Amino acid sequence: MTVVGPFGLSVRDQALEADVQAGLTAVEEGLLEATKSEVPFITEAAQHLVRAGGKRFRPLLVMLSSQFGDPYAPGIVPSAVVVELTHLATLYHDDVMDEADVRRGVPSANTRWGNSVAVLTGDFLFARASQILADLGPEAVRVQALAFERLVTGQILETAGPQDGRDPVEHYLDVLGGKTGSLVAVSCRFGAMMSGADERVVDVLTQYGERLGVAFQLADDVLDIASESTDSGKTPGTDLREGIATLPVLRLRERAERLGLAEDLELCELLASDLSDDTRHQRALRALRTHPALEQARRDTVRYTEEARAALAPLRECDAKTALMQLCDAVVHRAG
Repeated sequence: MTVVGPFGLSVRDQALEADVQAGLTAVEEGLLEATKSEVPFITEAAQHLVRAGGKRFRPLLVMLSSQFGDPYAPGIVPSAVVVELTHLATLYHDDVMDEADVRRGVPSANTRWGNSVAVLTGDFLFARASQILADLGPEAVRVQALAFERLVTGQILETAGPQDGRDPVEHYLDVLGGKTGSLVAVSCRFGAMMSGADERVVDVLTQYGERLGVAFQLADDVLDIASESTDSGKTPGTDLREGIATLPVLRLRERAERLGLAEDLELCELLASDLSDDTRHQRALRALRTHPALEQARRDTVRYTEEARAALAPLRECDAKTALMQLCDAVVHRAG
């Protein structure tokens, strides 16, 4: 048993392990090459988050999905570079929108160089991803364009908020489907598509990726509340402090509106206050950690991972399928 990729995913088959590790190494080299510029300052800014590391969750899914066709096909590594570049570009933009100070343990680009440089660096990464896509053919360009449209739509919907009469939880899950699920789904789609897998297999893996992507973000929502240390890679209560209504908060509001319990209404009022105050922030965290809303959010996470697992059922039994199923287990474990 060997450990590769995020969450300590264990791969039992040595050939699969070698393919995945070789692929991820090639992706890392491809990311550094794709972020080089004739202008040294642009190279520094573009490689800022690449060198900071990361889970490389999306490239890992490309590599595993390619196992259902020819895992050595020439388009696999470039397509993995494309999805990771796209993901990194969104992080530059997200940090500007969220006014974030830190990303992946290093100062965010907007903190280091200002908002304008951060936004333009994100645009630079999108441009480089597009150049690589152009060599992968019109179908790859179309798939990526549709996913990018969904990603941006999800971000706009999050910014605008739910329309009157729309269930906030349903709205939020739609937002996550666009912001996160779309690019994870494309990761699986590219891996299968570039490997020449059967179209039915491509569709199955795309559906799996969509559900896993949402589950992955929901697990992050739970982790933001439940984690009591920075071991997870993020400071506990970050979303809470910034006033971002993630699923545990939305489930709390839903319960407060439905039952009208005094303690729920009081907690909602606390969450609506200025949580930049450390005392209030810690009080809100402690209350949410023991609240049924957090457990409901965990159940929502499990539901999406189970849907992802069920989507894999039509695929042939193999070590790659086992690894994809293990990722479902890892996401559930991440959510506690």
